[in-house]
Amino acid sequence: MLVDQDEEAARSIALQALDRAPRSRAQLADILAKKGVPDGVAAAVLERFEAVGLVDDQALAEMITRTRHAERGLVGQALAVELRRKGIDAATASAAMSQVTREDEAAAAERWARKKLAATSHLPTETRLRRTASLLARKGHSPGLALATVQRLLAEERSNPS
Repeated sequence: MLVDQDEEAARSIALQALDRAPRSRAQLADILAKKGVPDGVAAAVLERFEAVGLVDDQALAEMITRTRHAERGLVGQALAVELRRKGIDAATASAAMSQVTREDEAAAAERWARKKLAATSHLPTETRLRRTASLLARKGHSPGLALATVQRLLAEERSNPS
């Protein structure tokens, strides 16, 4: 009888958490542990939720990758950190991140660099270079891509003054 009550309570806690936002299995396990749900009961509930599709770490990782890339321009390491923070394991994160191609990454870098360079047009070139390359690095772009993109855009600016 007590196990049934624990299971029902765990199910209710997990459903409430999923009502608020999509969650990974690890996030739900943490929530259940903080609420004092026994590990065995939590594992059983989470197994059932995975079996019926309420918890799908792969789909969640793919959704996070798509939205973070499209909305915030995150790539590479920045995306990996975001997925790890959500409790997504490395293999699942890697598979999800593979949907962002090098072309997507380069296009995002250029889009963010153009925006930053436009906002800093009143500053000296070295300051603009440093700030824009730093912005791209924080978004997860490799230092080489960040620097090459910013230098190319600055060279375009110099050759095509408006």
